[in-house]
Amino acid sequence: MRFSTPLVPATLVRRYKRFLADCTLDDGTEVTAHCANPGSMMGLADPGMRIWLEPNDDPKKKLKFGWRLVDHGGGHFTGVDTSVPNRALKAAFEARGVPGLSGFETVRAEVKYGQNSRIDFLLTGGGADTYVEVKSVTLSRTPGLAEFPDSVTARGAKHLAELADMVGQGHRAVMLYLVQRTDAQRVTLASDIDPAYRSAFDAARAAGVEVLACGTRITPEGVWLDAALPFVL
Repeated sequence: MRFSTPLVPATLVRRYKRFLADCTLDDGTEVTAHCANPGSMMGLADPGMRIWLEPNDDPKKKLKFGWRLVDHGGGHFTGVDTSVPNRALKAAFEARGVPGLSGFETVRAEVKYGQNSRIDFLLTGGGADTYVEVKSVTLSRTPGLAEFPDSVTARGAKHLAELADMVGQGHRAVMLYLVQRTDAQRVTLASDIDPAYRSAFDAARAAGVEVLACGTRITPEGVWLDAALPFVL
């Protein structure tokens, strides 16, 4: 998935009100960018960080920049836009390039199911109907290890229970953790941050929900699905 317009580098001044970020462009211009990430962004929103913004000329948008990447140096990036994983995955599903989830004829996004919820992807025409919930993983407190979640997520626990219900109805259900950082080689749960999510995860796995994790290739040009990553507990 390529970004719509070329990204520009900037320095983060502060993130506030969850969805706003004051930044300084390399020419000294101060701008406010939209931050499409409702999470805590632990370790990714420190003042002075090198970041990348996507400019736009859409008259319907009040903010003319969107925060897309954190630049860790050494060629490593973290994608902070939580809408990117589903966009990148949709293209990968259609190209039958998602490890462990290829061979389906139809890919549908945002299908209603469960208790007033929408599944990220419903895959059909390749065996049992497969319900796929996607979570963007950006937290890393140990070098090489990505963790989810970065804050308490009652909604995430609810999704796990609904996936378990789908298994009970005879369908296949998959929890897919998409790691949006290029410096991680393994994925785990941040059980200390949200013990309730860990409990919901354990119950879902016991019910037959499958767990997959995939990495991403990230550059200032775009974000693409990469190889499967080991999930460890």
